Amino acid sequence: MNQLMTVQGATELIRAGHALSIAGPEAALDRLPPGAWIGGTIPYFMLKEGGAVVQDDRVFVTDLSPLGSVTIASYGADELAGIAGNAPENGFAVTIMPAGGACHREFADKAASYEGAFLKPTVGWISGVHLQDIGRVTPKVYDGRIAARHEDRAVVAYVTLPAEKMALVEIVNLFEPDQADRLEFTSTGFEVKDCQVNGETVNFADYVRQRGLEHGKLPLVGDFAGARVNVSLQSVGPAGGAVQLYAPVFPGVEYRFAQPVADYAGEFRQRIAALDGQGTVMSCNCILNFVFGELEGKAIGGVAGPVTFGEIAYQLLNQTMVVVKVV
Repeated sequence: MNQLMTVQGATELIRAGHALSIAGPEAALDRLPPGAWIGGTIPYFMLKEGGAVVQDDRVFVTDLSPLGSVTIASYGADELAGIAGNAPENGFAVTIMPAGGACHREFADKAASYEGAFLKPTVGWISGVHLQDIGRVTPKVYDGRIAARHEDRAVVAYVTLPAEKMALVEIVNLFEPDQADRLEFTSTGFEVKDCQVNGETVNFADYVRQRGLEHGKLPLVGDFAGARVNVSLQSVGPAGGAVQLYAPVFPGVEYRFAQPVADYAGEFRQRIAALDGQGTVMSCNCILNFVFGELEGKAIGGVAGPVTFGEIAYQLLNQTMVVVKVV
C-alpha cells in the first residue's frame, strides 16, 4: 500500500499493527494514535492518476509491513551516523527529518562520510510545510511509537528484507549540466559568497545575477565521480552578497548550472516510463519540481508519494525524484 487516505483509515492500520511511513499536514498527523509508524509534515503529494495535489485533511501512507520486519528509531543531530550504522545488512532505512534544522544541515554536510553510507541504503525525505506557511510554521517529524512530534530530530523505519529480496534505489534527475562555465567552491556550506569560475575568484551572487539565474529554477549540477547531484538556489543576496542554498556545495567537486527543462511533466513521464515499475514500494519528488514544473494536477506516471523539501538517497538531494524498489 502506497496511497493517500483518510486519517481514520491510517488510524485503523496503526491499530491493526501495521508498520507505516506517513506524510501529511500537521493537524492530520496530530490525530494519529501511537504505533509502529514514522511521519513528517507536508501537504503536497503525487498520485499515480490525477497528478500532484495539495491536501489539508488526508495523509499519504506507505505500508512497510509486507516487505519484512520493521523497527523504529530516532536520532538527534549528533547521532546521525547511527542511521547507516544501525541499518540492517539486507534492507533499507526510511528516514525523515525536518527542513532547516541542525539535523538537516548535519546530514547534508556529512552523510556521505558515515560508515556504511553507500552500502546500506538510506532513503527518505525532508519534511516541510505549505509554501504559504514558510517562516510561520516549522516542519515536524513524528516518532509514532509515542505519537511524539519533533522539530529537529530524524525518525527512521528500518526495513529488514528476506534473504531472497533486495532494495534498489532509483534517482530520477531531469537536469543536465550546461556547457558554459565550470564552478568550484573552496568550502562546504549552504551559504556561498565567493566561488571559482573557470579558475577565477568571483562573487557568486553577482555571477548568478549576471547570468540571469536568480529565479532559482535551475540548480547547480555537481559531478560526483560521474553521478549528477543537484544543489538548488534558495535566495540570491544583493551585489557583493551571499547565495543561500538548499543543500551544501563541496570543495573538490566541479559544478555547472543546469540546462533548462522545457516540459517537466513530459520529461518525468518519459523517465518514469523507462523505469521498470515492478517492485516499487515508495517514492518522493522535490517541491521545486512541483513549483517550477507547474505539476499540480498533471499526472506524470506510475509513481506516488509526498512532494518534499529535499530527497534522501544515501545523501541529501535537491530537485530530484527518488524511487525505492524491492526486487
